[in-house]
Amino acid sequence: MADLHIEEFYKDVAIALIQLYTAFPRRVNLFVEDIAGPDEPDEFGLHSKRHMACFGALLWLAEEGLLRYVDTIRQEALDQAVLTRNAFVRLSAPAPQALLRELTTGSGEPELPPSVQKDLSTYIHTLRSALKSGSSSGISLAVQSTFFNDASNPSVH
Repeated sequence: MADLHIEEFYKDVAIALIQLYTAFPRRVNLFVEDIAGPDEPDEFGLHSKRHMACFGALLWLAEEGLLRYVDTIRQEALDQAVLTRNAFVRLSAPAPQALLRELTTGSGEPELPPSVQKDLSTYIHTLRSALKSGSSSGISLAVQSTFFNDASNPSVH
């Protein structure tokens, strides 16, 4: 399995993207504490490595063109964050059936109407399902499949 910090990175990315997708197109403050959990700065006012890793993941998402923000709020949040067009389009796009089957194996869901199936077949749904499952490998697979494993789409890395 991947290193713990990489698993945490994937989970932070998934949570942040879901929060932004849920609020889209509104701009929202994206708080590290809401993603990585509570943090108590040390006696010098420095945040934990875990907090800083999450903050770094948010900045990285912006550097990679998946979100925009107006400013940082210290090292605690991104002010007025919103998904970029490319990220929104990708999250709204249909995910490959093989990915959907792998993430929902054994779900036992009954046959659903086509409109509901369409909504449940998007990349954002794969991220939500993976987070709900709590499986680190599922979260990693969902994030990688959504943004990092598609050489046919050069506009989204």
